[in-house]
Amino acid sequence: MNERYLSVDQVAELLGTTARFPRRLIEERRIRYVKVGRHVRIPESALREYLASRTVEPLRRPRSRFGRAAA
Repeated sequence: MNERYLSVDQVAELLGTTARFPRRLIEERRIRYVKVGRHVRIPESALREYLASRTVEPLRRPRSRFGRAAA
């Protein structure tokens, strides 16, 4: 049990959002969470998984043999 569990406010601060956003993720079951009594905690690994699944990598454009066309 080496996992760190974050409160909704801590997750919101890490994401740079209001607490409403992680609460909505929980309500819509878009992120794993743990109920501890009446408290809700989000495992750090769940937050990492959520972010990784929504990370958009940049497109790699193939370079033209001739470089940029003159305008």
